[in-house]
Amino acid sequence: MICDRPLLEVNALKKHFPIRGGLLGQVTAKVYAVDGVTFTIKRGETLSLVGESGCGKSTVGKAILRLFNLTDGEVYLNGERIDNMPGHRLRMMRQRVQVVFQDPFSSLNPRMKVRDILAEPLLNFGLVHGRKDLKDKIETLMDKVRLPRDAIDRFPHEFSGGQRQRIGIARALAPGADLIICDEAVSALDVSVKAQIINLLADLQDELGLALLFISHDLATVEHLTHRVAVMYLGKIVELADRRALFAAAHHPYTRALLSAVPVPDPLAKQQRIILKGDVPSPIDPPSGCRFHTRCPFAFDRCRSEEPVLNPVAEGHLSACHLA
Repeated sequence: MICDRPLLEVNALKKHFPIRGGLLGQVTAKVYAVDGVTFTIKRGETLSLVGESGCGKSTVGKAILRLFNLTDGEVYLNGERIDNMPGHRLRMMRQRVQVVFQDPFSSLNPRMKVRDILAEPLLNFGLVHGRKDLKDKIETLMDKVRLPRDAIDRFPHEFSGGQRQRIGIARALAPGADLIICDEAVSALDVSVKAQIINLLADLQDELGLALLFISHDLATVEHLTHRVAVMYLGKIVELADRRALFAAAHHPYTRALLSAVPVPDPLAKQQRIILKGDVPSPIDPPSGCRFHTRCPFAFDRCRSEEPVLNPVAEGHLSACHLA
């Protein structure tokens, strides 16, 4: 069930990475990885952040996790600002915000048994009282991700990719997180296994009231899991809408191009593919005005000089396009 009050609020988030050169290591340029991203996520809601590789969506996830400091902007978790939280208080924040990584093998320590992988967050955050309590909690986590309890004494290499990702999800659940960031969490899996993991995440969300930030480049995948979709291009959100609204009536030309590449289940159905011209510009030197104008088939003079902002084109549907 989705709560009305936002759990996560991201306001004008920016992350610029300096490029250093010369003998003294001076800053010669910057990579504008994320350049003014704003969104909210409610309890029990899934927001999908989609876009091409290099658009900055994974950087947004890492910024929320405080894996590096922000260049600018604010991040609030349940009303409390966390982007400037001092180091000694980050422990509390990281208990409530967990992550499931893309590669289900490299994200697990190959020298640790599943028992130890799941015990680590429970012990780190002081969530168990005695060996029996630890054992019971580990077994409960295995039940939640639908793995056999006797598998806790195996090593990660003894599992398939989908099973390893289930272990990663169990580890994220262990501290009792409110928000889980899924960074391309199913992109490395086979199609059938991908569907199983998506169904598992949906069931866990219903059961536990989790909020999910689902980062993906695959619109076909997020359609079956998400409540809302934010489309990113070159460090900015260009469209934000409810799932049904976006897939039924996408407004931004970039979103329409992405949707035209999604395979249609009906082989007899006709779909016109929108082929974008040119390459994605460098985030070191993004275009002036609308960042998409160098590839947009509808660009006009205003697009080249004035940067569009996210404006409503329908109820709950925002688009950053001068065509609005």
